[in-house]
Amino acid sequence: MYNPSVAGSGETTSSGSRMYVFEVIGLGQGADAGVTKATVRQSGSTCFQIPYSRMSQTVQRISRMGGKILSIRPLGEAGGSAAPAVQSNSAEPSKSMSIPMPQAADKKKHADVPVNTYRPKDPFVGKCISNEPLVGEGGIGMVQHVKMDLSGGDLRYVEGQSIGIIAEGEDDKGKPHKIRLYSIASTGHGDDLDDKTVSLCVRQLEYEDPETKQLVKGVCSTYLCNLQPGADIKITGPVGKEMLLPEEEDSNIVMLGTGTGIAPFRAYLWRMFKDEERAKNPDYQFKGFAWLFFGIPTSPNILYKEELEEMQQRYPDNFRLTYAISREQKNAEGGRMYIQHRVAEYADELWTLIQNEKTHVYICGLRGMEGGIDEAIAAAAAKEGVEWSEYQRALKKAGRWHVETY
Repeated sequence: MYNPSVAGSGETTSSGSRMYVFEVIGLGQGADAGVTKATVRQSGSTCFQIPYSRMSQTVQRISRMGGKILSIRPLGEAGGSAAPAVQSNSAEPSKSMSIPMPQAADKKKHADVPVNTYRPKDPFVGKCISNEPLVGEGGIGMVQHVKMDLSGGDLRYVEGQSIGIIAEGEDDKGKPHKIRLYSIASTGHGDDLDDKTVSLCVRQLEYEDPETKQLVKGVCSTYLCNLQPGADIKITGPVGKEMLLPEEEDSNIVMLGTGTGIAPFRAYLWRMFKDEERAKNPDYQFKGFAWLFFGIPTSPNILYKEELEEMQQRYPDNFRLTYAISREQKNAEGGRMYIQHRVAEYADELWTLIQNEKTHVYICGLRGMEGGIDEAIAAAAAKEGVEWSEYQRALKKAGRWHVETY
């Protein structure tokens, strides 16, 4: 059954009600809801408490009152709160906040990540271990979790990479099928935590041929979805450095995914919150804040639902889970609820979070969602006089805006 406690407003969760301490100087004397309870001094700083759900509104109010934010920190941070902290770098108090641009990333980062250990002309031949359905009864389409054995080879990978699959058989020209890339859905240790497996989340592609009007099924996706345990499978890669996690344990990770775009995010979340996985990684114990926006058509299509909701319940201060269920939920205009509509609902919070230099944003899934996401965040940025397209370019150069869509 769909759990509304993890799909609705942030104010109904512990994430939305967490308290933050704002330290501010230069506030004017005009009344403004949300900050009037603070004792405003002519010199020195003023501190007051604000819930997470009102952070973005508070930043705007402080700006209107001519204030300068010295810092934003979680209440009781010393006690181990892992929610995001934001710090303003405004040089002078002004009526519009000065938003610093992200700094360019170190291009040498991730230089040791393995790439193309196996190529199409000489693929690794693994075996299918298991092939399990992920769509519940009443759901739409066929999505499988395929786990493969890598024993006897040198194929190693990290979270956020992809592998290539070569389907058995030949194309209509009598040539071997071309490789198809799939985002890896397991951590580098694999689902069995023995460094011997890799897993994929695969949806069987089906579409109507525009000329013949006949149903066409994707060659490689159909091959994978029907792969039997014990069968050989040709694997290439790994490839990709675009979707890699930052090394810092206190990073904030925003994930925006649709359908099988959940694959890399499952790997991230296992690395962050799975007890057995954390035990395998003593040098990486996630202390930051992760927020997953997941777009699916129906509740039975919530892939890895039990895993996601268990993590959210066990780590409410570190993991926030927000669904956009298009055929069951309505957006503000009364239409279907897509992921861009959820982003629009939380755009002010996301914009505040994005300005934190420790925040990385990852987008994976259907390419069509990017425009709506940009539009929503652009509206929030514009309230503070920031041109989103320019700021986004700086985020990309800083290695903090990651996109893998299809």
